[in-house]
Amino acid sequence: MLSSEHGSSKIVVVSIVFVVCMYYFDLYDSATMRNLRAQAIRLIEVLGTMYILSRLFFYLCPRLEMHRGVFPIGLAFVALLLLFSRNLFLVMNSHSQFVDRTLIVGAGPLAETLLGELALRPELGIRVVGQLKSFENGNGQSSLDSGENHLETLLKPIHPDRIIVALGDRRGNLPLGALLQLRRQGVSIQDGAELYEVVTGKIAMESLCLSSLLFSPGFHVSWVRKTVTRVFSLLVCCVGLVVALPWMALIALSIRLDSAGPVIFRQKRVGQDGKLFTLYKFRTMVEGADGNGNHRPAQLSDGRFTRVGRLLRRTRLDELPQLVNILRGEMNVVGPRPFVPDQEQECSERIPHYRHRWAVKPGATGWAQVNRGYNVTIEDNKEKLAYDLFYIKHISIGLDLFIVFKTIKILLLGRGSR
Repeated sequence: MLSSEHGSSKIVVVSIVFVVCMYYFDLYDSATMRNLRAQAIRLIEVLGTMYILSRLFFYLCPRLEMHRGVFPIGLAFVALLLLFSRNLFLVMNSHSQFVDRTLIVGAGPLAETLLGELALRPELGIRVVGQLKSFENGNGQSSLDSGENHLETLLKPIHPDRIIVALGDRRGNLPLGALLQLRRQGVSIQDGAELYEVVTGKIAMESLCLSSLLFSPGFHVSWVRKTVTRVFSLLVCCVGLVVALPWMALIALSIRLDSAGPVIFRQKRVGQDGKLFTLYKFRTMVEGADGNGNHRPAQLSDGRFTRVGRLLRRTRLDELPQLVNILRGEMNVVGPRPFVPDQEQECSERIPHYRHRWAVKPGATGWAQVNRGYNVTIEDNKEKLAYDLFYIKHISIGLDLFIVFKTIKILLLGRGSR
């Protein structure tokens, strides 16, 4: 029985550790789910990690230890069952009886991008069966003017379960009465930009409507939300300082012994509302690397790095002094990444709506950082802005916690550093 020998506690502990390991080995990633070989390899890695962690946990808490033969057999059984059930889900989810027959309305960049994204994610159960360029009839009149019969005639051979409206300009083009009638009949009507956000985790910049940002919670943050965010940042900062202080002392000594120059690197960055502040990092480059004022982005093999600096960049330990910026209220733990003034000026001049990312305090980590990685070109920064605006639009403590959790994963696996 579950009540005997702490059975319930054992199941809860093993389940939590198993789910965390699956997440850290990307078994919830769409690309991994579609690749049977990759799933098998990642599952083997999960099993090995699970076994090591469980032995350590059982050593620290002997009363929860399972019988020696039960645990490895149980792990192997669960892995095989998981591999079978996941692929069964994909097969069933792609079957015509279970997918949502979907019609995309629109022919612009948003519609084309959605077509590509949905094709890459069969696990969503959305099959695009048609694309309607617009709601206009042959005379150039919208269905709103020509009546509901025109729209019904267009949709009759398709029989869609879902209609995704991805028009660039909807003013006067939406047959609202006909769409409401279809919705009453059970057809799901979705906004293309909103679906794009759900699927990709970023704003559709090609069809960005500023009103969607204006009425979102992120652009009029209440004092309660600001207080909760500040308390959260201070708690994480204080815990981080207590844990990191011995390491920071060791890092400072290593930098001092490795190369000439100050231990702490100071640089002006653009913060909330475009105000400048001084950001602190451990120095990772030779002294005077950017002395001419030309702040070149770091490259994969950059000769400006010191020996210790290269290791610090790879492990992100050079970011630890930013705990002081958080303590001083210049940054939060989570927020858009702050950059140097000349780079921000260039981006604000060349990328529409770029200044809106200054609406909140910058962060030591952020939604763009955990999804996009390092940014160098203008195109990179356009993509980064799409993630930053998504974060600001949907800002919440839950999202902050998820970003922190995802940041720990990136740090442990050493991804995206330069």
